[in-house]
Order: sequence, then C-alpha cells, then structure tokens
Amino acid sequence: MGTVAGGGLVEEYLRLGLRLGRHIDGMVDAYYGPPELAETVAAEPVVPPERLVTEARSLLAALESGAPLDASAVEDSAAPARRRWIAAQVVGLATSCAKLAGEHIGYADEVEACYGVRPTRVDEEAMVEAHRQLDEVLPGSGALGERLVAWRESHAVPVDKLDRAVHSLAEDLRARTGELFGLPEGEHVEFEFVSDQPWGGFNYYLGDLQSRVAINTDLPVLSIGLAHLVAHEAYPGHHTEHTRKEVGLVRRRPWWEESIFLVGTPQCLLAEGLADLGLEVVWGRHCEARVAEHMAPLGIRYDAEVVAAVADAGEALGAVRTNAAFRLHEDGADPEVVIDEVARWGLSSRDRAAKTVEFLTHPTWRAYLTCYVEGFPLCRAFTAGDPARFDRLLSEQLTPGDLIDQIARDAAGSLTANASD
Repeated sequence: MGTVAGGGLVEEYLRLGLRLGRHIDGMVDAYYGPPELAETVAAEPVVPPERLVTEARSLLAALESGAPLDASAVEDSAAPARRRWIAAQVVGLATSCAKLAGEHIGYADEVEACYGVRPTRVDEEAMVEAHRQLDEVLPGSGALGERLVAWRESHAVPVDKLDRAVHSLAEDLRARTGELFGLPEGEHVEFEFVSDQPWGGFNYYLGDLQSRVAINTDLPVLSIGLAHLVAHEAYPGHHTEHTRKEVGLVRRRPWWEESIFLVGTPQCLLAEGLADLGLEVVWGRHCEARVAEHMAPLGIRYDAEVVAAVADAGEALGAVRTNAAFRLHEDGADPEVVIDEVARWGLSSRDRAAKTVEFLTHPTWRAYLTCYVEGFPLCRAFTAGDPARFDRLLSEQLTPGDLIDQIARDAAGSLTANASD
C-alpha cells in the first residue's frame, strides 16, 4: 500500500497512537498502516507519558492551525470534517496520556473526553420497571432473578455444536450483509474459541480484509445471544466496518488515519454502537424466528417467542453496567459488593456479574462499556431504520457529535413538517 506520504499530521497521529500502545496493552486494537512506521516506533525507547501528553496537545494545536494533514498539502472539501475527526481522536489519546502521567481525571470526565458522550447514572426506577415487565413475560414461578438465570442458562450451546452454530449464522449474515451493503472481494473471517478473557467476543482485525474473531468460552455461550455476537463481531459489525473503510478510505483516498483503531477514542463508540445495531438492521428488530432456523437443525434450544419478549422487556437493564462503573470508579465501592449489585439488578448469575466487573476494572477497558451503553441507542436513533444511514456508519468518518447533530436536525425537520400539516 505504500507509506504515509512523507509525514504531516496524519503520520504524527499514527506515531502517537503506536507510542501510546507501548504503554497500554490492547490500546492499539488494529493497525495495518505502513509497517516501517510501526517498526520505527517499536525500535525506539519507550516515550515517557509526560512527553506523550505534550505531543498530543501539540498535534491538536497543529490540527486547529491548519497545518498539512500529509505531504501533498492538497486538501479537498472533506478536509474540515477529516480534521475534526482526527482532533476528536487525539482528545481521547491525550486523555489516556494524561492518566498515564498521573493526572487525576474523574470517571465521567474520562469517558466524555475519550468517547465523546458523558455517562450518567440511571434511576433504579427504570430497572424496577424492567423487572416488572420481565416478570410478566418470563415463564415459571418463583423469584424473578432465579427464573431468569435458569432460563438463560438452559440455552447454553453444547460445546460440540458451537462451531457449527457460529458458522451457520455467519454464512447467512454474510449473505444478507452483502446484499444490503456490499462486501469487498477477498474479505474473510476466521473464528476461534478462547478462554481466560474479560470479554465475550473480540474481533482482531488483521488488515488486508482479514479478521480473526475470538469467542470466549469461560462461561457457557448461550443460544439467545449467539446471533448478536456473530453479527456484532463479523457481519455487519466490526469486520464489515473495518473492511469497508480499508477499501474506501485507506486504499482509495488514501486516509491513513483509518489504518489504526485505537481504544479510548470516539471511533470505538460508533464502532460498538453500529455493531450492536447490526443484527437488527440486517434481519429486523425481531429476527428470533430466523435465528431458530439455525438452532433447530443442530438440536440447540432456542425459545424464539420468549426470547423476543425477554429482549424487549429487559433492554433497559443494559444501564446496570453504567451504574456499576459509577459505583466502582466514583463511589469507590468494593468490587465484591458491586458484583452482588450487578447480579441483583441485572438479574444475572454471580459468575456472569463477576465477568462484568472484571471488564469494568480492567485498566484498558474500564471506561469502554459506555461504547455499548451509549453507542447503541445513538446509532439506532441516527439510523432511524434507514439502511442508507447504517451504510454511512460503515463507510464514513463520523463522530458522536455528527450523529447527535443529525438526530437534532431530523427532529427539527419533523417538528416543522408537523407544524405545516
């Protein structure tokens, strides 16, 4: 693919991300940019966090001053938006650098600076109402939490059937994604099963249109979430976004800033939001009957009607994770106490609640859950049922602020239209 054209702010951005990645394991989620740049950074002494803070702030100032993005110094009409996108990314990186350097940053401030939205605690009344609705739709009798845990765990996919189930879903999702949005020729996903990780699934984007998707089997994988997991990590989620942007933005433009994917930046919030929305976009909001068509031939339990009802009733419980993060990082609560709270409010087993808290206390991922809790509703509101809007998420450089502004314009347009009727 060549190299970054002789320097400029884009090369500084790539270098900053790679240097920060030497301090924080997992910070560089993916990199397929110029290999010589990565080799140079890997060979140099580790840059102290204080110097990285200075580099990040200098880069922000240069972006604002209009310094060239690359050596060509020729900018098109997309340049202002491109600068805003890179600047939003650098704000996130500067925040991570400042934390490394010992600067105290409150949890909500950290999330807002890194991901572009500010988290808020959710009133427990919303979760009480979700519990009430779940109690109405969940079969059986007895304590709600025990019933829900038992129902969920009864959908554990037998280990010897997991690979076939994953590939059956992936083939169908890939075909539908290709019909709706198109997939680059030569793209491919390899699935593997791993253990001893804080997450349920992970996409390792390798560049050249290839992904390795790891599915964690520390806890039994449940059929009720398997289609969402495959859609999220592969089609039309992370793998699809990465491949579309590699072809459309890196190879054709070329916008090399897209060749690195960095944790702690707004690009993550939109990536997780669109990935969580993906199954709904390609198969519809209630696609349980289609999922059942994949589970039944394999003899895997999947109660389609109950799954749909439980999903609707329990959607508000995603906020349990946000409240848990505040309890851990703002209130200083004992993690063991928070595990019990997550199990209680999230109606989950203690093992699964412990996995949630493990994620929330991981130094790389502690603020990351906002990408799921806030990213999904933001992307859903922006898309508003329009596949063309989802296609924009897959192929364009957008920030959370871009989506918020568009949603506001849509609302204003709707008010104007209603007023004129």
